[in-house]
Amino acid sequence: MERSLSMELVRVTEAAALASASWMGRGKKEEADNAATTAMRNVFDTIPMQGIVVIGEGEMDNAPMLYIGEKLGTGVGPGVDVAVDPLEGTNIVAAGTWNALAVLAVAEHGNLLHAPDMYMDKLAVGREAVGQVDINAPVIDNLKAVAKAKNKDIEDVVATVLDRDRHARIIHEIREAGARIKLIPEGDVAAAINTGFDDTGVDILFGAGGAPEGVIAAVALKCLGGEIQGRLLPQNDEERERCKKMGIEDTNQVLRMDDLVRGDDAIFAATGVTDGELLKGVRIHGSRGTTHSLVMRAKSGTVRFVKGSHSLIKKPHLVIKED
Repeated sequence: MERSLSMELVRVTEAAALASASWMGRGKKEEADNAATTAMRNVFDTIPMQGIVVIGEGEMDNAPMLYIGEKLGTGVGPGVDVAVDPLEGTNIVAAGTWNALAVLAVAEHGNLLHAPDMYMDKLAVGREAVGQVDINAPVIDNLKAVAKAKNKDIEDVVATVLDRDRHARIIHEIREAGARIKLIPEGDVAAAINTGFDDTGVDILFGAGGAPEGVIAAVALKCLGGEIQGRLLPQNDEERERCKKMGIEDTNQVLRMDDLVRGDDAIFAATGVTDGELLKGVRIHGSRGTTHSLVMRAKSGTVRFVKGSHSLIKKPHLVIKED
């Protein structure tokens, strides 16, 4: 992939974040999702690439979406697989709470797992704990491994978990071990990424969330040198059949980094919609909007934070198409 593609992709997440931020706190998650999706699609179509969507969020709940198989880009340039979540945290934006993101990930054709829209059990850690954890191991063992890898007492380890009834056992075991927990209402892409940055205060992610989000998070952690392990959790015969079509006969199979994103090159981009531990949300100042974004490339290991200031008059639709 071309080096310049990284900065082009930031334009996509910036546009999605700016478009959806106007719906913050207004209780209308579908409108926010639709605004992000439309803006993302419009800017994608100005980027010199031959992209195809292999993961599009929204299939499970019939939300607006960039659909699987959709072609993106000008049709000239590198051929890439695209995984998108135009608005990671629709309920977050509707409520005006923390950690909503516009996110995307790209890799060369054939290098991203075409994860079906079902649940996936996940375990994510940053660079220090790579190779030290195991999704099949007891919670206490993984907490001890992270504590040792990061030279911490277990009481200082912070685990993040989606606040769901299905995680009651995990939450109980973390507390019994003496570690600390950050419960989140949704947004486990942000939670997984946070394990890769010390200043977020998050050391490990446990629990089940969306499989597509697992692949997107895997690209981010590949860029950061971290690790995510996953296991698909089909809920019915239809979902089990979809796993078989992906070539996964044994749904107990652990999906590791090379299963989720292959090759040595991938790009991840995210822009904050609402404030979070890692990225600030969109700010509107009269006719200008400011954004805070993260863009990373696995091949180079480069991690960039980008602050953008945008004229909402010159770009009322968040894109200028060249003549």
